[in-house]
Amino acid sequence: MNRRFLGRLAASLLAACALGATGLVHAADETPDGLVQRLSNEVLESLRTDKSVKAGDIEKIIVLVDRTIMPNVNFRRMTAAAVGPGWRQASPEQQKRLQDEFKTLLVRTYAGALAQVSDQNIVVKPLRAAADDKDVLVRTEVRGRGDPIQLDYRLEKTPGQGAGWKIYNLNVLGAWLVETYRSQFAQEINARGIDGLIDTLSARNKSNASKR
Repeated sequence: MNRRFLGRLAASLLAACALGATGLVHAADETPDGLVQRLSNEVLESLRTDKSVKAGDIEKIIVLVDRTIMPNVNFRRMTAAAVGPGWRQASPEQQKRLQDEFKTLLVRTYAGALAQVSDQNIVVKPLRAAADDKDVLVRTEVRGRGDPIQLDYRLEKTPGQGAGWKIYNLNVLGAWLVETYRSQFAQEINARGIDGLIDTLSARNKSNASKR
């Protein structure tokens, strides 16, 4: 498998956590590795049994991802980290637009990747963390055809209402999703500013939507 496919697979597996969401996701006593294992198993089962999803019904997958991703991902933190220093300089309205456009970009990326996932299994490795840690790394391997694929998740423990573990970054074969986008976004911000980045994301989303 080439790196482009691995990137799509990485995105799909982050979406897998979104698609597997249930009311139990917010349980404060669920371990981070237990969350990743359970959600991964659930979504892979859905991919095998749901005829529409299995057939690659992109619009249905988009609806599922869009409806369930937020409970499982700290999307504001992910967007802020991807934008980098420019996030603090952005107005509240610009931050909202960045978050909305980045979400749309990722959801459509995930949906397209999910349509291509089949015959994979996910093995969660032993968690190396103390019981009171609030920020952990969950390491997994995606096993199927070819060599195993390294897929790691960064999660944080959130307090208050909806307390539980939330994903804020993803690593495939040594490349972290947020850092990859940060490099791309920094070039756009340096050239055209925050509004330029928003315009670029918006144009990309409109192009992706028209291709569907």
